[in-house]
Amino acid sequence: MSITSETHRIDDSFIGKMFTDPISSVFRFWVNIINFWIFVSCLSLAAETLEPFASENVHWLLLIEYVAVAFFTFDYLGNVYFAKDRIKYIFSFWGLVDLISILPTFLQVLNFAGLQGTKVLRVLRVVRVLRVLKMARIALQNIINSVESSNPIITNLRIYFIALFSVVMISSTLMFYVEGNLYSPDALATGQAALDAQLKDHPLPEGSPPEASKFFPVDPISGNIVPEDKRFFTSIPASMWWCMVTLTTTGYGDMFPVTAGGRAIACVTMLLGLVLFGILLNIVGKTIMVMLFGEQVMEDAEPPAKRDTILRLMVQRNWITHDKAESIELLSEEEIKSKFHQI
Repeated sequence: MSITSETHRIDDSFIGKMFTDPISSVFRFWVNIINFWIFVSCLSLAAETLEPFASENVHWLLLIEYVAVAFFTFDYLGNVYFAKDRIKYIFSFWGLVDLISILPTFLQVLNFAGLQGTKVLRVLRVVRVLRVLKMARIALQNIINSVESSNPIITNLRIYFIALFSVVMISSTLMFYVEGNLYSPDALATGQAALDAQLKDHPLPEGSPPEASKFFPVDPISGNIVPEDKRFFTSIPASMWWCMVTLTTTGYGDMFPVTAGGRAIACVTMLLGLVLFGILLNIVGKTIMVMLFGEQVMEDAEPPAKRDTILRLMVQRNWITHDKAESIELLSEEEIKSKFHQI
């Protein structure tokens, strides 16, 4: 292991520490900013699907998107520049998520004619929702690199709510775009126009029911028609209600998917709900033990610190230089013990 993470090597400059030194204050400050804009951009993405709110506040939503993308772009370029292996980072999972989350906005701003009028850009922007997973990953990294003891109950609750928000946001967005997009206003208008054109060339026989001239969306997998009284997922906020009901297993039953894709998403969401419920029970159980029976909050047996963490702390306190830390890391455990015994 290097004295830094696999992705970065510590840079002593201000911007360098922002991207490479997890225990520095500037790194934590930048992480908090990025997490804030991840949260805001996810809520903004959800609001864009809610009418008439989206139409009435289109300028504010655009402003939020541009500001968020500006921060994400700076974060992406910084991660690429300071990456230990830039090519590896660019084509890694998180590198691709970061790139795809900002690319559609730039393509829209540049106004590429071949992409206008398509839904490709808007669908690609959904990938931005995956950035909420980085909030959970960064929270775990901060715990590992933390130099101060913290209350494990508070830490676990923080991670739990980040995980809960991630699941709700991702499941709700997928449900809206997989099932709700079948009966969105644009989809219904386009389908009705195509049906009207077809009926103009091939009129219905006399005595046909009125419903025959009305467009009904069809599940592309099962081929079943989605009736009007089963069109629940009209926006991401509406899907969030379904997601919370599904995760908590209360089973209201007022909203449920009817397409094959929607039901697949629902199955995964239910399983994730069981996992989150188990984590919450564990946290609540520990809290009750502390409050009622005076159990210790801190764990008695803490895992030993890793070598790179110890060396990073020594460098931060100016006990040793970066070059010295790297030379120590190349030594075996016996050689390190021998040298420190001589001090």
